[in-house]
Amino acid sequence: MVALAPAVVPRRRRALGGGRLAPYLFVAPFVVVFLLFMVAPIVIAVSNAMYSSRSSGLGFGGAETVFVGLQNYATALRDGDFLFGFARVALYGLVQVPVMMLIAAGLALLFDSALVRARRFFQFAVFLPYAVPGVIAALLWGFFYQPSVSPLVQALQGLGVDADLLAPGTVLWSVANVSVWSNAGINMIILFSALQSLPRDTFEAARLDGAGELRMALSLKLPMIAPAVLLTTLSTVIGTLQLFNEPQVLQSITPHIASDWTPNMAIYAVSTLGGDTRLGSAMAVLLGLVTLVVSLVLVRVTNSSSREGL
Repeated sequence: MVALAPAVVPRRRRALGGGRLAPYLFVAPFVVVFLLFMVAPIVIAVSNAMYSSRSSGLGFGGAETVFVGLQNYATALRDGDFLFGFARVALYGLVQVPVMMLIAAGLALLFDSALVRARRFFQFAVFLPYAVPGVIAALLWGFFYQPSVSPLVQALQGLGVDADLLAPGTVLWSVANVSVWSNAGINMIILFSALQSLPRDTFEAARLDGAGELRMALSLKLPMIAPAVLLTTLSTVIGTLQLFNEPQVLQSITPHIASDWTPNMAIYAVSTLGGDTRLGSAMAVLLGLVTLVVSLVLVRVTNSSSREGL
């Protein structure tokens, strides 16, 4: 009999522990980036909010850092303008989020149907505003909102409508219009991609049973892409709570947007303009907690509705 030589394990494979370390090496870059740019800023903000800078002596000895515990959080919660910013974005979100999702879902369902010609062109046209930076989009719409130069306002005035799109009662919805115009396209793309992954034979069977496009959209397509709808809704809600670019830019052309108009603007005003980074960190942590709670509640409500529908 001929003895078989033992299998030779490649040196590279032995060096990696038989391949057991390979997955960790691939995951390591993500873990490092996640810890540096996601976890570390949160830890630093929480730690920073526990301290305060106070002048020592008669003010000639500079400032010293002292531990104050939850005092900065208490100061933030006593700030009426900061808390009213949450109420303002809540009202903003109650209108903007449903409108955004209705437009995005409606366009995605329309492009997925057989009713649209030149689909690629219209998809590109809807998605194009998302490629415009938020600051540029706010500047563009700011031009359309100024009564002295806006062709939109002048056209409305020509029809006998006295429109002031930057008035105290309308400026919130003018900001919402900029956000919807900028972000509806990306949400439409996400929902349309989810629709394209659905099995086509299900819809063919529904057509043979006499179901129209509207019936299939409401009874089949939307329930089947519920995870994608939840994803886009969550991202829209989080973006609403973090509203900053649009009102910050429009603030320069209207006196009806204060420096603390939204929670994010209040954080910027306190930490950058006011120079109190400790209080700004406390405000940022509170904003993060509110965002987390709202997201968890939305996910729980959505999951409960899905289980009841089964």
